[in-house]
Amino acid sequence: MHMNIPACYSFAIASLDPLRLRSALTAFRSVSYPSPRVVPTSLRPSLCVGNNNSLISNNSPTTSLRMMSYWNRETCQPTSQYEGEITKEARILALCDPSDAYNKPLYDGPLPEGSKLLAVGSTLADFDNESIINQDPNVIFVSHPNARGPLVELLNKFPSVEWVHTRSAGVDFIASDGLFSSPVQLTNAKGMFSSTLAEYCMMACAYFAKDLPRLMRQKNDVNWEQYPVLEIRGATLGVVGFGDIGRSSAKLAKAYGMKVLGLKRSIPESFSDPYCDEIYDMNGLVELVQKSDYILIATPLTEQTRGLISKEVLQHCKKTAVIINVGRGPIIDEEALIEALANGDIKGAGLDVMAVEPLPKDSQLWKLDNVLLSPHNMDMTLSFMQESTEFFINENLPRFVRGIEVLNPVDKSAGY
Repeated sequence: MHMNIPACYSFAIASLDPLRLRSALTAFRSVSYPSPRVVPTSLRPSLCVGNNNSLISNNSPTTSLRMMSYWNRETCQPTSQYEGEITKEARILALCDPSDAYNKPLYDGPLPEGSKLLAVGSTLADFDNESIINQDPNVIFVSHPNARGPLVELLNKFPSVEWVHTRSAGVDFIASDGLFSSPVQLTNAKGMFSSTLAEYCMMACAYFAKDLPRLMRQKNDVNWEQYPVLEIRGATLGVVGFGDIGRSSAKLAKAYGMKVLGLKRSIPESFSDPYCDEIYDMNGLVELVQKSDYILIATPLTEQTRGLISKEVLQHCKKTAVIINVGRGPIIDEEALIEALANGDIKGAGLDVMAVEPLPKDSQLWKLDNVLLSPHNMDMTLSFMQESTEFFINENLPRFVRGIEVLNPVDKSAGY
């Protein structure tokens, strides 16, 4: 499936006014697919754009909180105070390193009304005592990198658990049949790390467009030699995984004057986005890479996306294409990527994630001049993890204890 979306068009169904909503739906139905969905600007309210392209009214703070499903630190304002009756307690187990300084707001408190931390630990044994068992814990907060096995053990030990929240955006480190087949609600920190990864995406584009390696060599050699550079304006960015990170990157790309192609696992009929010119489903991957000058990999790692950027896909890229990966390393066939880079089949790659981390010292990626490497730290701002913990405390816990839908639900059937 492929849709062209002119940047001047947008379709929104988040209006709180029923008359406006009815008019918007009428306008939408009057246009036959696959023509763009067009709604006059006068019908659109002020919007806070959540993940998965949901459009959320920002006219009323209370109403938008109840409508919103996904958090984004760029477009959503922190909630200063939740009101409403406390309907249940949050009795929390923290599957975390007790010395993790980023979790101090959780460990030291204070926590929202109706919430209490029962214990912190990294194995089942840390929680297996009568004082904890008798309190029927119903929430697990996860940040330990080796939490996959212990989390399943905790779910089996404590059938009272209703909700698991992970401090990271990706859930691949806790993914298991035991978790995904359980009835618990799973949420993540989607929307917390998008802006800095979008900045890295544009930095990687500029790194190759302006040939920064040559600049550094000439500076080192005290060599004043002019050379032509490429414009980013007018180039095409293909975004594999047009979710929160992909959309934040597209927003910056548009500011640079780029054309943006997006790819999503499934495309809602109402999809429209001012930062995306064309949208593809998974069957359009080859066409997307054929058209793109820069290819951003921002999809989560699932069994369906493992090896998605295969040798065959790489063979369809332009020789001038640059691959930028901020998703997960195994999404790309790394050996095929190394071969394409070494042979000049593509221009370069900006990699913040690798198939094996830390990257082995004997990896050829270290030696290739056309590779920009970073040690999976391009979202590692000074406050990034603490802000993620505070999101759990300040936004989701108050919702949970009031029976309001928690933010950032993960589709366990899809793995993200």
